[in-house]
Amino acid sequence: MKKNGVFSRIFMGLVFLFLYAPIFVLIIFSFNESKSRATWTGFSLKWYQELFQDSAILNAFGTTLLVSVLAAAVATVLGTLTALGLMNMKRKSRNILLTVNNIPMTNADIITGVSMMLLFVGALGAINATLGTNFKMGFVTLLLAHITFDTPYVILSVMPKLRQLDPNLMEAAEDLGASSLYAFRKVVLPEIMSGMVNGAIMAFTMSVDDFVISYFTAGSRVQTLAMVIYSMTRKRISPEINALSTLLFVIVLTLLVIINLRQSRQAKAQAKKEAVLRGASPDSELERY
Repeated sequence: MKKNGVFSRIFMGLVFLFLYAPIFVLIIFSFNESKSRATWTGFSLKWYQELFQDSAILNAFGTTLLVSVLAAAVATVLGTLTALGLMNMKRKSRNILLTVNNIPMTNADIITGVSMMLLFVGALGAINATLGTNFKMGFVTLLLAHITFDTPYVILSVMPKLRQLDPNLMEAAEDLGASSLYAFRKVVLPEIMSGMVNGAIMAFTMSVDDFVISYFTAGSRVQTLAMVIYSMTRKRISPEINALSTLLFVIVLTLLVIINLRQSRQAKAQAKKEAVLRGASPDSELERY
């Protein structure tokens, strides 16, 4: 058994080394003074300085940040309302719709991107023909696409919190004289807020990280950071890409760490709460986590 355990750890370490070694090499050479990607000539921050002086990259970063924040905010609202609606449905109908909700997450990005591009082209063509306008794909279509693929992640983050919620709390608050809106704001919303925050962070991360769907729905007038990186790699690769990729990796990694820490704390708090309700020792329940 010990030999199998050691072999499993070695194998797992090799897998992670294979996955992350290229990223670590990229991060190291983002501080290389030379343009060479094979020879280390000294530590320098000049590629980061040049990165922040590149107007195209800064504009793309602003677009990415704006789209990600707006998409995450709208997706959080839509996802939360959808999750509330699903919880009020019959179990069979809810399971069917949850399966439909999983399709955008399991579907290939290129299929989603192409299908949404065809939808936007057809819709804009019909609007232009009817109203005599000249609308084209751009920021709005890009934002709609991001909201579309962000919303399912929010739904899946909020649903577990709604399942943990006592269904009688809302009725109890209304029986005590609270309006439906007040009861939702004071009773339901605080209980599911952690799931909403996790969903919002996940949606923001997915939007920052997306390239394929953005590439097909942004049109020719708008570029995200991922699209700029792709266009730079088609020419001679500049060390600025190393610096930019390093910053993106750090941002996404930080968000993922925050999500995991939040989920861990929520699991411990839930275990402690359940232990108190059962009259057991909270410390014995927390040992499982």
